[in-house]
Amino acid sequence: GDEFAVGSMSRFVDGKPNKSGYRKFKIKTVTGRDDFAMIGEIIKRRYLRLLEENSQLPDLILIDGGKGQLNAALKSLQSLGLNLDCISLAKENEEVYVSYQKNPIVISKDKPSLKILQHARNETHRFGVSYNRTIRKNKIK
Repeated sequence: GDEFAVGSMSRFVDGKPNKSGYRKFKIKTVTGRDDFAMIGEIIKRRYLRLLEENSQLPDLILIDGGKGQLNAALKSLQSLGLNLDCISLAKENEEVYVSYQKNPIVISKDKPSLKILQHARNETHRFGVSYNRTIRKNKIK
């Protein structure tokens, strides 16, 4: 249920995972299964902290999901006064959504650019699933 709702972030530098930039989150403000609200919470918490710490902001934010997930992330960024490049990658057809275009961009399956996006998304997903399993395991003990 809700007690195990988590989110995760990974950081890639020059196309490679940078583990010191990985973050995991327990969802605190969302009840029920509301993907958009959870993404909004995670983005707000992470980027508020980066602003408070005067830390470097990313060149690009990649969201796992479609147009709705992208819009949820953009809304949270805007609420913090941030205008960062943000895209989303939808699993089903591996479509890329951008804020300034209604329809998704389809990148040829053999393009290195798509492979980097998939790797980043899959790595973040793996990290989040691993954290979720840890929480569940510790709760059962």
